[in-house]
Amino acid sequence: MQDLASQRPVANFQSRFGDDEPRKGADILVEALEREGVDCVFAYPGGASMEIHQSLTKSKTGVRNVLCRHEQGEVFAAEGYAKCTGKVGVCIATSGPGATNLVTGLADALLDSVPMVAITGQVPRRMIGTDAFQETPTVEITRQITKHNYLVMDVNDIPRIVREAFFLASSGRPGPVLIDIPKDVQQQMSVPYWGPKVSLNGYLSRLPSPPSHPQMERVLDMIKDAKRPVVYAGGGCLDAAPELKEFIESTGIPITNTLMGLGCYPASDELCLDMLGMHGAVYANYAVDSADLLLAFGVRFDDRVTGKLEAFAARASIVHIDIDPAEIGKNKEAHCPVFSNIKPALRTLNSIIRADKPELDFSEWRADIAKQRAKFPFAYTETDDYIVPQHAVELLCKMTEGKAIISTGVGQHQMWAAQHYKFDEPRNWLTSGGLGSMGFGLPAAIGAAAARPDAVVIDIDGDGSFVMNIQELATLHAENLPVKMFVLNNQHLGMVVQWEDRFYGANRGHTYLGSPDKDYAVTQDEADIFPDFVKICEGFRVPAERVVRKADLKDAIQRMLDHDGPYLLDVMFPHQEHVLPMVPGGGTFKDTITTGDGRTPETKDMKTL
Repeated sequence: MQDLASQRPVANFQSRFGDDEPRKGADILVEALEREGVDCVFAYPGGASMEIHQSLTKSKTGVRNVLCRHEQGEVFAAEGYAKCTGKVGVCIATSGPGATNLVTGLADALLDSVPMVAITGQVPRRMIGTDAFQETPTVEITRQITKHNYLVMDVNDIPRIVREAFFLASSGRPGPVLIDIPKDVQQQMSVPYWGPKVSLNGYLSRLPSPPSHPQMERVLDMIKDAKRPVVYAGGGCLDAAPELKEFIESTGIPITNTLMGLGCYPASDELCLDMLGMHGAVYANYAVDSADLLLAFGVRFDDRVTGKLEAFAARASIVHIDIDPAEIGKNKEAHCPVFSNIKPALRTLNSIIRADKPELDFSEWRADIAKQRAKFPFAYTETDDYIVPQHAVELLCKMTEGKAIISTGVGQHQMWAAQHYKFDEPRNWLTSGGLGSMGFGLPAAIGAAAARPDAVVIDIDGDGSFVMNIQELATLHAENLPVKMFVLNNQHLGMVVQWEDRFYGANRGHTYLGSPDKDYAVTQDEADIFPDFVKICEGFRVPAERVVRKADLKDAIQRMLDHDGPYLLDVMFPHQEHVLPMVPGGGTFKDTITTGDGRTPETKDMKTL
């Protein structure tokens, strides 16, 4: 078991150095990345990391560096790369502010279980602890927001540490690993040994084994006894989509996805109940509330899904299968806990079902849910003149046939994208779930475009989120990445405005993002839209246009999609639009809000906390 990490297959590799030729630590680092199969990194140079950049320019395999314009942009881009491929994303930053600018992305990757290796420069070893220029205690700062981290004090440790870092990042429950390398270690000469002993016995002993047949037979027995079962599938199922599809088709059990699990089961299938949770489908939340068996696959019972924990799936027996034993029983007690990766667990369960051939009939249960779907669809008000964002996303989905890679920022636009863009495949949906990081959308789309150049990549963003990493427009032009930006612009911090409307009497607490002297919502004069994304894009040499009328939307989307290169479409809509349905924080299914908007903040359909 102790050799599992060190004996992972490595592609046939030819070094640019002779076997016994000394080279710098930075050269060893870059070659270690090459040996891990890294083809693209997201790195911004600085004094403590410039040795690494010099080595990158001489990469034997041609490792590409996508030069984002801010370290937060690069770490989110590495996340986007990892989320759309399942491979380890790599970002590199200098010491001090370069390293601290990675912090939000590292926390984001940890909460969303994204495989990532972040490499930071550090001041020379003799200067550590002296408050040297651009020194920060990077290992200490990132200890609680990484899966593991390293401070490299010996150049000879680089091959082993890189090997361990990639294994740790991608095995078990994936997550970010940080490597902090002092500048003098990067400059130190050495002859590397590429067959280092990797000793991770403690970690390896905590990785799950495939589930036993008796465990999975118990799950099947619970399914046989159930009348109203439902599958609650999350991000842990993204790499088990074929197995999950076989299970659903063979049992006829309806399935609902978390925000992170969208695409792991085809949204076009009639058994798919779309997303559950705070802004999930009424029929999905109804199914969970009424179920007598909840099959929780690769989920962590997040508060945005459960609301009031005591009332969530209160009538159901719970099967919880997850790769992280810390998640089992943490928020909700399981009647049948299974510590396992979802993929082998479902393979075992499917083989048992094929052999057993159980007679399962949940047609009455599915018909009951279908009534709720017909009564409470993802509805919105149709208009003839102005654009409603739900329609805009639906139209975008139709015009791309639901096949684009979609990234988002965080807020109302994120929820509308999750509700109205239908994903039939995994890893086409890139969003910040656990941490909820605004500014995620554009950099994540950059990472996806670099990883999958043949795919259509669209950042569905909000004006508030988009401006947080707007500098990455420069990256699009410089790297010639054909990312499309679909900005839903209401001149407000939309989700917070919605809460103000619902729970604070529509009192605005610094949520207006437009110009303080002229409000576009009042004047309806396009000259008063602030900031002017079209003019900003012009400065970055990125084509852009604005659309304000519904009649012009389809043609504008077509022009965006037809353009060979990056393109921004600024879609204006009223700030009174709300994301519905909505279960208030800490609420239950019975508290679901399905009507009203910011135009009627005092009517009976507005709730109070």
